[in-house]
Amino acid sequence: MAQSFKGKPVADLVREEVIQEVAVWKAGGHAPKMAVLLVEGDPASYHYAQAKGKAAEKLGIDYELHTFSSEVTEDELLKTIGQLNEDQSVHGIMLELPLPKHIDTKKATAAIDPAKDVDGLTPHNRLATVTGEAGLYPATPQACIRLLKHYGHTLAGKDVVLVGRGETVGLPLIHLLLRENATVTVCHSRTPDIGAHIRKADIAFVAVGRKRLITPEMVHPDLLVIDAGINETEDGGITGDVAPEVIDSVAGMSPTPGGVGSVTTALLFANLMRAMKLQNLQAKEVECNGNV
Repeated sequence: MAQSFKGKPVADLVREEVIQEVAVWKAGGHAPKMAVLLVEGDPASYHYAQAKGKAAEKLGIDYELHTFSSEVTEDELLKTIGQLNEDQSVHGIMLELPLPKHIDTKKATAAIDPAKDVDGLTPHNRLATVTGEAGLYPATPQACIRLLKHYGHTLAGKDVVLVGRGETVGLPLIHLLLRENATVTVCHSRTPDIGAHIRKADIAFVAVGRKRLITPEMVHPDLLVIDAGINETEDGGITGDVAPEVIDSVAGMSPTPGGVGSVTTALLFANLMRAMKLQNLQAKEVECNGNV
């Protein structure tokens, strides 16, 4: 029987780690705070923003939701980001995507202070993800790896196929996998036969956003599959990029829902804890430079 890589046990562990760190920060006189910016118009974004608020409350983290109408100007949004950057009581900033077409997404994300960018979207943090230097890495790629490791599997020396090269998951995941010493093959929309690559792999990570992209005939019995895809079904439910019945043809697979998603949410708050450490370090460096 295939191993099911359920996200809840992993997410619970991450949340416990965060709760302990929050307690330490509060004991030192610092109340961790996350600010989320939401532009109306995308129901899924509203749902995610509300879910993060509930998660923050359970973790003892202050949560500030800034909601804008779909007609908000780019300048108005950038002004709020600038204010949050300067607000020392705010330690993490998240911009819910997608944004309306009249707002430049890259410009908006680049405006966030990299030390508060818990989503890892700024150019600084994208580069840090590539180089391995200090920074805030995107949560979903981290969740994919942590989920696999939690269930006793390593990546070093393994043949790994990554299906998807998107900016938010696929591209950063490539570099995280390489730093785990995996041998990585990347498949995408121009790959003629994705199944041919998967059937030769030890592990497959799938992050495309296309339901039933991976079917049973594309896999083999010793394969481990991490499905990071999220797609809406006809009845309003959620499904991944991998057909659910694939679990009967592999050694292990993460479910959707119930897999990567819950770990991603927990790791966003772990990123907030890391952000606070980075900000604290920056403040000390400024203080030292001022005393020279």
